[in-house]
Amino acid sequence: MPCPFLTRFNANFIRNYGPALLKTYGHQCPVVRKMSTAQTTELSLSKTLSGSHEVEHKNRDLNTKTDVQISHEEKECPFLSKNKNQKVKKVDEDVQDIPTTRAFPYEDFFHEQIMKKKNDHSYRIFKKVNRLAGIGQFPSALEYSYGEKPITVWCSNDYLGISSHRKVKEAVRIALDEHGSGAGGTRNISGNSLYHERLENRLAQLHQKDAALLFTSCFVANDSTLYTLAKAIPGCQIFSDAGNHASMIMGIRNSQAPKHIFRHNDVNHLNELLSKVSKSIPKIVAFETVHSMTGAVCPLKELCDVAHEHGAITFVDEVHAVGLYGEHGAGIGERDGLLSEMDIISGTLGKAFGNIGGYIASTSNLIDMIRSYAAGFIFTTSLPPTVLAGAFTAVEILASQEGQKLRKLHQYNVKYLREKLFEEGFPVEHTPSHIIPIKIGDPLLCSQVSDLMLRDFGHYVQAINYPTVPKGQEKLRLAPTPYHTPEMIDRMVADMKKVWDVLGMKLNTSKCQKECELCQKPLNFELRKALNFECGPVVNICQLPNCPKLVVEAT
Repeated sequence: MPCPFLTRFNANFIRNYGPALLKTYGHQCPVVRKMSTAQTTELSLSKTLSGSHEVEHKNRDLNTKTDVQISHEEKECPFLSKNKNQKVKKVDEDVQDIPTTRAFPYEDFFHEQIMKKKNDHSYRIFKKVNRLAGIGQFPSALEYSYGEKPITVWCSNDYLGISSHRKVKEAVRIALDEHGSGAGGTRNISGNSLYHERLENRLAQLHQKDAALLFTSCFVANDSTLYTLAKAIPGCQIFSDAGNHASMIMGIRNSQAPKHIFRHNDVNHLNELLSKVSKSIPKIVAFETVHSMTGAVCPLKELCDVAHEHGAITFVDEVHAVGLYGEHGAGIGERDGLLSEMDIISGTLGKAFGNIGGYIASTSNLIDMIRSYAAGFIFTTSLPPTVLAGAFTAVEILASQEGQKLRKLHQYNVKYLREKLFEEGFPVEHTPSHIIPIKIGDPLLCSQVSDLMLRDFGHYVQAINYPTVPKGQEKLRLAPTPYHTPEMIDRMVADMKKVWDVLGMKLNTSKCQKECELCQKPLNFELRKALNFECGPVVNICQLPNCPKLVVEAT
């Protein structure tokens, strides 16, 4: 039988604010008061009612739904006493929310959710950074958290600094002068231009596909494409890598198509799951080439081979690879000569191509179907001419010899920074890509390292906390560019060592001197043999802490 006071609130409110209600009003309730006095730890509902409310007609069957008349003794419920004629009925246990006329305390709820983030140190405070794009200024910036201060950026996804390229800026400037700053609407309503079509044709050519389609971001591209395909293809089932980006997860989840999660980059597990589904059933295998946080590179050929063997098509996210790998910057697929094996490729214009927006590339029929059915494409204002012009120029530059030189220098700097960090004993995770994660494993320490590096030494190294990474996997994520000189790298590593000492954090005393097989296999840098990590007696099992092979085997 419900308390007439508590029924004024819904169940969510009671769950969230029960302790506060008990503290504020508990002394007025005879039930709570009696429990406190008697130091009773457990009382059944029937005992509580009989002990606190003297109900008239005690001999009446308690299983019948009758009115409960409350006595006027001093210990009666103060709320029931004001409503003598109120009917108090038994409520089934499965009733979760009782209608109420009181509005939900929205602001209190929002504040509580924010405090949860602050208490577990996953609350995000954005750094106030204005990157500089003048001649010779990249990767410098001005930071305003502690007053205007010059800093060096070490964590940007503008991997090659192409956003500051003279030709890219000039292309944006011309488009702005000639066509203005906006697109004018969706692609269907005055928002389509020759700039859109030119860039889509160029991206299709880059990935050796029939056609491409632009989206406002790669999150929208992944979400909309996977959702639309899974909804439209009859009986479609999705096989998703456990490490997939939130955009892919969102599209798969919202489609409500049957899904199967295979372990990150685990070809055998994928094969096992696919074997349980008839080859005739349509299937999509979705995964990334370069993982954004761990820097892992997938076994692309093996994943594609297994998928096609079981009658599936592949959806491959190359977001952190486009512009950075391959002769023309088309990604891991081009580097490994596997573009033809990738049925659908998604990429971004917002990282190595230095602009904003996303895209997919595939067959003409698939692209036309997504164009015709994907709500995330149809109902969104299209990219403006300035972005399209800048992105097109960036793609052209990175496909040229200049792009090849930038990639070579970028890979050398990645190798140099990784070696320096290993030499000093930092907990660097073995990665075969351009992303260098330093595992901290504690959200507060991770944020403190980032804050001290910025405030005291002028290095912007962003802390990566939950939900971007799982709890316990908090890390710093470094991404050096072709424009970080060896002198800058030496200074940053030395300063980070000082921060480590200030916070009482330990460095590794034993250092690995040779790559393990997993780390070595996907890495196809020209200078890869110079990495010189040392492993134990078993060649294919690395003894360095946080080696991705050990992580995979442990899970």
